[in-house]
Amino acid sequence: MDRRWHFDWRLLLFSGLFLPLLLNLGFWQLDRAEEKETLLQAWQQRANDIPWAERVAGDLQPGLPVFLTGFYDKHIWLLDNRTRDGVPGYEVLTLFRPLEGPAVVVNRGWVRGARTRDTLPAIETPGELLTLEGRLAEYPDPPVLANEDSIAVDWPRRVQALPKTEVAEFVNEPAPVTVMLSDPQQPGAYRADRVPDVMAPQTHYGYAVQWFALAAVLTILTVVASYRRSET
Repeated sequence: MDRRWHFDWRLLLFSGLFLPLLLNLGFWQLDRAEEKETLLQAWQQRANDIPWAERVAGDLQPGLPVFLTGFYDKHIWLLDNRTRDGVPGYEVLTLFRPLEGPAVVVNRGWVRGARTRDTLPAIETPGELLTLEGRLAEYPDPPVLANEDSIAVDWPRRVQALPKTEVAEFVNEPAPVTVMLSDPQQPGAYRADRVPDVMAPQTHYGYAVQWFALAAVLTILTVVASYRRSET
């Protein structure tokens, strides 16, 4: 017995439908990888030659680097329910007033919480003129959580979220984005070791390889299944 080609329209229809889909998914992942490489290159650029007022008026893509020169304000919010290494704590959000451009909320990093909920951690804030390096980020504004703790009178204030509308109660026209300090060596920083939440290009390349591999397997199986044994 030898193997000969047998036309099976159902098998060819199945392969004809899914093979282009798998190939398109693979090429789509390659495009996403290229986009992420471009984004990471933008994040790695030095932005000290772009004034804050000009940056706010231009591209506000999260992750872009920025430099700010100005003063920390007294308004400090402690973003609740933030854990590091299984330890509960807060992210320290402080209003910063640049010499030029709108005031902006700066995420100074994570701080360990006190033993009881009734006690807030002591926050030390530099009072002199500072230059900060950070990256643009969105406001911590979850759509579900309520800000029940923000009614406190003294500072700092514990909050579950910090929408721009709440910041606007204390400063006119705050920046439409926040700034996350780039590292713990920045003035006034706590544990500022968060990295931009973005999938690396290598991950997209890996997904592309998987989709192309599935396309190759589908092609091979279709060819093998189409050759059936027949008696001569």
